[in-house]
Amino acid sequence: MKRIEPFKTNDDALVSLDNGGRFFNLFTKADDGIITQAELGKVGGIFNDKQNMVLFLEMAISRLSSDEQETLISKLDKELKTTYFKFKPQRLLPSEVAKKGKISSNAILTGVPKLIEGKSAFNGFIMMPIMAGKTMTFMMIPLIEKYNVYELRDETTSETFIIAHSKDSEILPQEKIVIAGVIKELQAQKGENAPAKFLEAIYHTSADGL
Repeated sequence: MKRIEPFKTNDDALVSLDNGGRFFNLFTKADDGIITQAELGKVGGIFNDKQNMVLFLEMAISRLSSDEQETLISKLDKELKTTYFKFKPQRLLPSEVAKKGKISSNAILTGVPKLIEGKSAFNGFIMMPIMAGKTMTFMMIPLIEKYNVYELRDETTSETFIIAHSKDSEILPQEKIVIAGVIKELQAQKGENAPAKFLEAIYHTSADGL
């Protein structure tokens, strides 16, 4: 998971994002008042994952005023603007995700993460594809085997929601932070009527000033 430092001003955002793309993006120009996918991908270090590009952009402009954000979004080219509105994240409290969060959609949550340590403390599972010869099958794998798993506490209600990120990433601080990611499905436990959810965390930033 990557920490993001949001832009402080609209000018900073425009200078950074209207960058001309990489050297092989021959038809993309810097400082032309139009922001393309190639330019956004260059800043975020993302090549083809449009869903993550939108998450990055939303986190990067999160400190700008509503008017500044609207101005910047208006400068996205037609294709990128369509992508932005397709993957625009829900902003939810941890206590709201179970009811309002949509599986496979982007979401931004704010709360205090507490690391869950030890497999006995958490027994949620995910389905992982496994190749058996030429056939792909799926196996139930404990979430905690593949991810660092946290309870994200809602300061208003003290309710929690499960978030997880790659074990290759640094452990999150136990303080109020903003986390962006994709809502995914936990397999239903015995006796449950429906699958649960968790957030696969991609980006985070400080909640200072919120």
